[in-house]
Order: sequence, then C-alpha cells, then structure tokens
Amino acid sequence: MSVNSYKEDEQSIQIGKLQTLKRLFAYLLSYKSTIAAVLVIMAFCVVVSLLNPLFIESAIDNYIVSKNLKGLCLLTLLAVALNLLMIGGIKLRMFLMAKVCNSILVTIRQELYTHIQTLDFHFFDSRPTGKILARIIGDINSLKDVLNNFVTTLIPDFITVVAVAVIMFMKDPILAAAALCSLPIMAAGLWLIQTFSHKRWQIVRKKSSNLNAFVHENMSGMRIIQSFTAEKETSETFHDLTTQHRQSFVNACRINDALGSVIDFCWGFGIAALYFVGIMILGTKRVSVGTFIAFGTYIGMFWNPIMNLSNFYNQIITNLAAAERIFEIMDTRAEITDQGTVREMPTIKGRVDFCNVSFSYDNEVKVLNNVSFTITPGETIALVGPTGAGKTTIVNLISRFYDVQEGIVSIDGCDVRDVTIESLRKQMGIMTQDNFLFTGTIKDNIRYGKLDATDEEIISAAKAVHAHEFICKLEKGYDTVLSERGGGLSIGQKQLLAFARTMVSDPRILILDEATSSIDTGTELLVQEGIEALLKGRTSFVIAHRLSTIQKADRIFVIDNGGIVEEGNARELIAKKGAYYRLHMAQMTLPL
Repeated sequence: MSVNSYKEDEQSIQIGKLQTLKRLFAYLLSYKSTIAAVLVIMAFCVVVSLLNPLFIESAIDNYIVSKNLKGLCLLTLLAVALNLLMIGGIKLRMFLMAKVCNSILVTIRQELYTHIQTLDFHFFDSRPTGKILARIIGDINSLKDVLNNFVTTLIPDFITVVAVAVIMFMKDPILAAAALCSLPIMAAGLWLIQTFSHKRWQIVRKKSSNLNAFVHENMSGMRIIQSFTAEKETSETFHDLTTQHRQSFVNACRINDALGSVIDFCWGFGIAALYFVGIMILGTKRVSVGTFIAFGTYIGMFWNPIMNLSNFYNQIITNLAAAERIFEIMDTRAEITDQGTVREMPTIKGRVDFCNVSFSYDNEVKVLNNVSFTITPGETIALVGPTGAGKTTIVNLISRFYDVQEGIVSIDGCDVRDVTIESLRKQMGIMTQDNFLFTGTIKDNIRYGKLDATDEEIISAAKAVHAHEFICKLEKGYDTVLSERGGGLSIGQKQLLAFARTMVSDPRILILDEATSSIDTGTELLVQEGIEALLKGRTSFVIAHRLSTIQKADRIFVIDNGGIVEEGNARELIAKKGAYYRLHMAQMTLPL
C-alpha cells in the first residue's frame, strides 16, 4: 500500500475568491431579522467603546483638574452603566450569531449531501470515500468561524477603525497623521503576505483530504491489513501522510504569522510617532494630558481592530480553500440526469433491447462494441464470461448508472434516457456481490428495498430466500441491531439479507450480479427455489461465474471481446463445444 496513491492531491477548479465569499455569505440573508438585531446590538457596543476615551478625557480635563467630585461621579456612573449594557450586548450577540452560524452549517451540509446523492458513478469512481467525507465534515466545520466573525468582527471592527480615524482627525489632524503614518507599511505587508498565503492553505486542505481518505479506507479494511500483517507498511504510509500534512500546515502558518508581526511593528511605530510629534514638536502646552491619554487609547482602538481584521483575513485565507472545495462539488453536475422532456416510466412489462450499443469508461477502450440483443418479458438471461468482459456493464446500462456512447438501450420500447431515473430504477431490483448492510435492525435493512413495506411483506421476502430461519434464531429476531456492514453475521447470512431486501421491492426487472457467490451449496439450493418462484413474470439478468447456478436460465450470453460470442441455453451451448463448453469443462475439472 504505497503512499503515492494517497499523496496525490485532488485537481481542484479555481473559483474566484470574491465569488466564493459572495456565495458563502449569501447564506446569511436567510436570517435577515436576526442579523439586523445583531447589527443593532453591535452598533450600540461600538458607540460605547468609542465614547470611553472621551469619558476619560473629560474626567481628567474637566472634572479632576477642577476637583468637581460630583460631576466625576455622575460621569463614572454613566460610563459604568453603558459598559455593563455593552457587556450584556456582547453576550447576546455571541449567542445569536452562534445559533445562526450553526443553522447555516446544517443547511450547507444538507445541500452538499443531497447534491452528492444525485451524482453518478463517474464521480465516485474517481474519488476515495475519505476525501468526500472531508468535504462534508471537516471543510464545512471550518466555515463556522468565518461566518460568525464576518458579522461579529469584520463589520464592527471596520466601523470602529473608520470612526476612530475620523474622531482623531477631528480632534487633532497633526496627531492623527502621526499616529497613523505607518498605514502604508501595513498595506504593503498585507498585499505581499496574501499573495502567498492562499495557495499554501489550499495545499493544507488537500493534504488533510489525503490523510482522511487513507484513514477511512484503512479502518474499513483493517481485517485485510491484519490478515496480511501489513501493519508496519500502513504505519509508515500514515507517518508520511501526517508529516506532509504537518509540514504544509507549518508552511502556511509561517506566512500568516508574519502579518501579526507587521501589524505589531506598525502599531509600535505609530505610538512612537504620536509621542514624538505630541511632545517634541507640538509640546504639552498645546496638547492637554486628557487629549494625550485619549489619543493613546484611540491608537489602541485603531490597531486592535486592525489586528482582529488581519486575523479574520487569515481565517478567510485559511478557510477559503475549504469553501472552494465545497462549492466545487456543488457545481459538479451529474452526467446521468433527466434531460429535456422526460416522462414517467410506465409499469414495466420486461422487454429489453440493446441496439448497436457501444460503451467505454475512459472514452478510449471499448468495453462493449456494437452489441445488440432482445429480451422478451419474463425471460431469464445469464451473463457469463471472463472478468472485465462487460457483464456488469450491460446491467449498469439497463439501470442507467452509465449512459451509452453509441446505440440505444430501451425497455418496453422506451429509451432509458427518455424516462425519469427515479421511475426507472424504482421498478428494478439490483443485488450485487457487495452485500452492504447499514447500521440498524435487520427489519430496517430489509425494508430499505421498499420503505413502506409492512412487517408481513418483510417476513415474506425473508422466507422466500430462506433467511427467515436464521433470523428467528437470533436473540431479537428481526429487531436484532446490526453493526456497520453487518458485523457478526456470516458472509452467507449477509447475502441472504441483501437478497431479501431486493425481493421486498417486488421488481419488474431483477438483476443478480454474482448474487449467490458467497452462499454455500446447501443454502444455494434453497435460495434457488425462492428465486424461481419470485422470478415468474419478471425479466431477470443473472451474472454468475459458478455455472451450476444458471442451468435453468432461458438463455445464456457468453460475453467476451466487447460482445456476445455465444448465445443459447445450457444444453445447446454445451453441445456446440465452444466458449461456454470450455468454461463448463474447466469448472467440472476444478479440484474440490
């Protein structure tokens, strides 16, 4: 298990920063009333904070110098009352914004998850599950602070900076110019830093995604890792991936941290310039003690929001890559969709036609090449042939998991591209060799095939495939809770449950892709009896490498070299002594 397969970063589509921010902050518009209330609260808090230096200046120059104790007490009480209200406002603002931001994250996560479910197999074929999980969980979580601080930091701090600058210039333009003389230095530093920072945080997101993909896949395949004693190799791969992630994070943080140093320098330079101009040039006679203290306070009120804004900017740079990755998936359009004037698929009778069908997964090598056949309603077709010959591709095209590049696939004379995907797949029962079971009860797993199925229908389906007997032997029967992927059940038992789930859907077309590959011979005979009863009146496609399971098929297609090389029932094909005969003899001579 080489690290190279995991350290390969995803190719991402570059989306404009401003466009990404607009899309992200547009979610705030759904909470206009709450945001308005927060803005009113923040406006009050900003006004109080701006008044505090003036309270100090007035207390010193007007009341302390003249020894007006009563006036000083009244001013102090007013300042204390306003500041207590400001503290309460800050708490309320934090509560309201936390509620809004969490609601927005739920909305974005729901939209992303819903959209991912509409994407076709091409999307999932090209991405490890762990990288998709990183988008749904990690990337979305990283947006919380950006959304919250946009309202609680960016807006009030920006207003504070502007207001402080205006007040300072109104009180004394010379002192104000001295205090703010280092702004050009900060602007140049900000421009240089942001040039390099965004790309580095994109790299961090990609390395994090690679790590998530590796961990998810290895946790799922832990039995294989331990069976082949590959713990050392996977640990080394994990170490390499974590090292790459750490190094990319360190590289990004170095750039971000530089901005704080630039602001600290500008802040200190501004204070030094203020006192030099105020004391050495203007003199203490022109500038009162209260004004000096007020200006010193205003400088702090100016540069502290600048520091907050720089931190918020760092957050944006840090998490903008996450937003871009989320919107990239949201903008990914499914290749298999309902196009134009599609209609509902009528109740399927079961006729299936392939007319000169060609298909390629990579648009280069054709898996199917000019394939044509007709299946009559109720007919059972077995597909056999070497691995990779195109057997599963044929049934995937019938279910429209992929679209043909050439030719037409039709059911009851309807091109599958001319009917809605939902109405088509609702009438199909598909069971693959991957017997995926969800966490939940056995009853719920079977009901997944038909969400409104009654308990009687569930039990009937289980009996038909002979799963009822082993289910009843479990401690809680149909209410037995299964762990992820049906842990605790044998492979054969999982397969029987998956078969019952398919059967309860009462499909018009049934597709069995190696559906009995993990069932022992004795159980298989029982399942075959249930299959025969349930397949009456249904068109079915059975993919099997074990030829004993398809002896009663109406027709057998031998698939190879991109087409059907032989066709007929088992007896006819054996008599021909062709490709099927060779497969049959090869299995007959296999050692037991």
